Formats: sequence, C-alpha cells, structure tokens
Amino acid sequence: MTELLLPYQWEPRHYQDPLWRYMHAGGKRAIAIWPRRHGKDDLALHYTACAAHERVGVYWHLLPQQNQARKAIWDAVNPHTGRRRIDDAFPRELRETTREQDMMIRFKTGSTWQVIGSDNYDALVGTPPIGVVFSEWALSNPQAWSLIRPILLENGGWAIFITTPRGRNHAYRMFQMAEESSDWFAERLTSETTGVFTPEALAGEKAELIAERGEADGEAIFEQEYMTSWSAALPGAYYARIVDQLERDGAITRAPHNPARQVHTAWDLGAADTFVIWFMQRTPGGWAAIDYIANTSQGVDWYVREIQKRPYSYGEHLLPHDAENKNVALPEAASVADTVRGLGLRNVRVVPRTLSVANDINEVRKVLPVCVFDAEKCAHGIDALRSYRRVWDENLKAYKDHPLHDWASHPADAFRTFAVGKPQERDEGPYEEEWRDESGRNATTGY
Repeated sequence: MTELLLPYQWEPRHYQDPLWRYMHAGGKRAIAIWPRRHGKDDLALHYTACAAHERVGVYWHLLPQQNQARKAIWDAVNPHTGRRRIDDAFPRELRETTREQDMMIRFKTGSTWQVIGSDNYDALVGTPPIGVVFSEWALSNPQAWSLIRPILLENGGWAIFITTPRGRNHAYRMFQMAEESSDWFAERLTSETTGVFTPEALAGEKAELIAERGEADGEAIFEQEYMTSWSAALPGAYYARIVDQLERDGAITRAPHNPARQVHTAWDLGAADTFVIWFMQRTPGGWAAIDYIANTSQGVDWYVREIQKRPYSYGEHLLPHDAENKNVALPEAASVADTVRGLGLRNVRVVPRTLSVANDINEVRKVLPVCVFDAEKCAHGIDALRSYRRVWDENLKAYKDHPLHDWASHPADAFRTFAVGKPQERDEGPYEEEWRDESGRNATTGY
C-alpha cells in the first residue's frame, strides 16, 4: 500500500496560510475575495483532498456553468507542473475510480469528489455533500447556496466561496455579512499587497487589457480581477450602471404593497421548469417592484397558488410568447397560458414575440430608471439585472449581439416581458400619496 502525505507536494503560499489554517482548525464558512491567478482553486482542491480523507462523505466543487467546470478544473493543466490540476490535488494512488464523463472521483476511503455547474442547481439533489466549494461565486446562481446551506447546517459540513468581484451583487452582500460574523472567515486581497506580481507586471496586464477590450472595459476588468474592486463596472452588462444609479438614488429600498393600486405580474418560463415572476405596481413616478418569485422543478399550479395566496388585487398577468406553445409530444396537453387560465388567473395576456432582442433590452433601459425595488423581496432579481450581460467572443475579441445565457437570464427576461408588455392600467383609485412609513418616506415610492 502506498502512503502519501496530504497535501501532496503542495503547500500554501504565505497569503493563503490564514484561510488554510482556518479551515484545518475546523472552520465551516469562508469567503475569499482574491485576485486572478492567486491560487484560489488550487487551495480549495488541496484542502478538499485532505478533508475527504479525514471524513468520509460527498464533496463538490461548483463553477457557474457545467462547461466551465470541465474547462477550468477537470481538464485544466497546472502550468507549473505540466499535470492536470486534479492529478496534482488527488494523486491516482488515492483513487478507487475516476469517471471522466461525470467528472467524479471515488477515493479508496469511500469519499467522492465531483466538479459540477451550479447553473442546474436543482439537479444537485441526491446524496448530500459535507464539503462544498463555490468557485467564481460572484458569477454563480445564488439560489444554489439556498439549496445546499440547510444540508451543510444539518450535517456539520463546510463551504468555501472563492471569487473576484462582479459589482455589488450577492457575493458583495455575503462578504459584508461575513466580515461582521464571528462564524465566518472573510478576506479580501489585492495584487498590490500579495507580491504575486511586480508593479511592472501589473502595469503590463492593465495595458494589455485596455488594448484588447478598450479603455472602459479594460480598466474595469483590471480593477475587478487584480484590485478586487466592488465598484468597477461589470464589462458587457446591459443594466448594471442603471441599477447602481438606482441604488445611489435610494430607489432600492423598501417598496411595500399599496392596497389602493393593482399588482401586475411578469413571467419567464425557462428550461427545466424554471419560472421567474416579478410583481409590479404603479407609482406616481413610474413603477415599484414589490415582490418576486424564482423557483425550479415546480408545476405551473405551484406558481399560481403562490400568486393567489398573496394579498394583492391583480391587474394583468403578462406571460412570454412561449407560454402559448403546445407540447409537440403531447399535442392534447394545454399550453402554460391555458393552464394558468384554467387554474383561475384572470386577465392573462401573452406578450407577443418581437423581432429584436436589442430593442426589447432598450425598452428595459427606458423603464428601469423610473422603478423602485424592494431590496429584500427582490434581491435575487436585482442581482440578476446587474449581472445580465453580453457574450464576449474570445476569437473575434468583440461582444456578440446577444445576451449570455446563465442564471441571470430568466429574471432579466421576465423583467423584459414586463417592459415590452407594460399594462395599460385603468384608474382604480388614488396613489395614496400621503401614506408614509415610520421613517416619514412615501411608502409607495420609497422616497
């Protein structure tokens, strides 16, 4: 029998040592905001190798999308050793089996480790994990953590979140929370302080990024990836600047339901039964997003019940064009639109498909500046609007003319349904201009 000392032929760099020691001392929750090429994944892989031999169980390494998981972890080669990263962290002498197609390793101890995408987070059910790494957390679907966290709480498992910033989204809020919590490790490093790069190398990287992506995007990418700035603009984002301005103006706040006005819903129907629904209400200056639903693996009846149990007086229910589609395999089955009507929702309107996604996106840009958002109820949707962005073509070194399809797509598409099909609301009463909350602000508009 071959004996290996773990971690095998690897040791943490000086700036990695605090996180390494925290986890080995029994730490359960950690978020590390580290710059590009600072060994975030390598540390997580080597720690997982140790953990999998100290406690038998299931371990996951999650990236935002499945194809990223294969490229960045499973097939990736360590330039310093010339070996695959997984072979460095998990020597073959420790393995019982290696399943290339599933990107899974079973160790001789009985533990398993798998690299997967968080884009299909509802498919993660099954054998519960006891250790999870969220790589590129700022780009991942935050609802994946909502699914996994109660599992780890129950079994005493651990979670590590590693990322560079992508604006003030769920990763930003988690880091703020973790800094104030005695139960978390939280650390933000910059390339100026770690010594990984010389000042000359950093200046060269910045110049290359600007030459490749233009001054605005190049500066933003450098600030995000090397200076770990939360304030840098998200390159390619459609709405991030508008949402950031709304936050500065105090429009992402508390937006309570106004019982004197109708509530309209706007939907998106995604793959794998993914539904997103915004709840919108007229205000004197525009619109208020007062509520929000996002879920997967639920039937249409579940969403209708969620709508019906809320204490709102409804106007229109705006469904996307594909809500009228029939199931080719089951032509006798009702469309989503017909099903919704049959379950009791009135004033259901399917918003026709338009000829231009770009024009639809401009409609969103027009309506966003006159919106108020409930910061708590709509947090996931706000993050998605900030993160919705164009596809960057590495070969052409240019943005493509269509959005990236990731976790942010469905919430952004649901809001696009609203922007394109805005209800023509009949006047049903006053806006309750003088109805104010305990702070003296107008409870409808948030101002």
